[in-house]
Amino acid sequence: MLFLPQSWPLALGIVLLAGIIDVTVGESPAAVHPVVWMGRLIGALEGRRPHDRPRAELVYGVLVVLTVTGACAAAAIALTVLVAQLPWWLALPIGAAALKTTFSLRGLVSAGRRIQLALASDTDAARAGLAALVSRSRDLEPPQIVSATVESLAENLTDSVVSPLLYCVVFGLPGAFVYRAVNTMDAMIGYRGAYEYVGKPAARLDDVLNWVPARLTALLLVMLASLRRAHRKAWACLRSRPHPPTGPNKLVTISAMAGALGVQLAKPGVYAVGPADRPLVASVIGEAIDLVWLAGGIALAVAAGLSALLVWGVGG
Repeated sequence: MLFLPQSWPLALGIVLLAGIIDVTVGESPAAVHPVVWMGRLIGALEGRRPHDRPRAELVYGVLVVLTVTGACAAAAIALTVLVAQLPWWLALPIGAAALKTTFSLRGLVSAGRRIQLALASDTDAARAGLAALVSRSRDLEPPQIVSATVESLAENLTDSVVSPLLYCVVFGLPGAFVYRAVNTMDAMIGYRGAYEYVGKPAARLDDVLNWVPARLTALLLVMLASLRRAHRKAWACLRSRPHPPTGPNKLVTISAMAGALGVQLAKPGVYAVGPADRPLVASVIGEAIDLVWLAGGIALAVAAGLSALLVWGVGG
């Protein structure tokens, strides 16, 4: 573990305080948010990519991944060294503030809640809110908006919460920053079309990094489904999910969420998971948000405990 505070109580406190900051304060201003800086660096590098030369674009894509992850790792390592030299009363808030920028539980559920509320009175506003959360057609009907929102909540529970926390536990703050850089690259250039080749290295690396976290998140959702007496259905949906050509992790958490809620979540013409036991109405988004809050809280508590245990185990 690269991120080793002076003691296990400090390791525990940094993760817990990061969670408190996320829930109570939310996102940092864009001017000082590391993910915004990552996006600007990715955008600058992407603008210089070769065009209409697949092999050159692929090589350039590898260079983009190495440059962005290297810069983020270097910054995080420097910050880690700084924090290690500070007294605990300074190390705690600085370490927590830095860690908080790598995950976003409140931001995720807030985006879902805005769509849920908009559906009650303004479908166009709900469509606009969905566009900020996930890439889908702009002319979706309310049930399709509900499905896309719940799918995004489930999928981003991995990307925005569980994965960065897991990589912080295993590799420290540099691990969380590198994961966030890869995930940001995937979001910006990791899709087919104009970025087919230049974005492929980032997309494949994102698949690799999310493989374990996605399955841990799905198991967590299955466990929480027991609160709704739906754990058997969630487990069955997880095991029987289809495997669309959109990546190995796409439907892992989505299928578990569909089973937990007893609804069918679908992207027309691409996939459909879960039983159509209930209609897709706005309240389903609220139920999904409740599960995301619970799962995110558990992930934070487990990450804090494991971080403290690892520091204690190496003599901290």
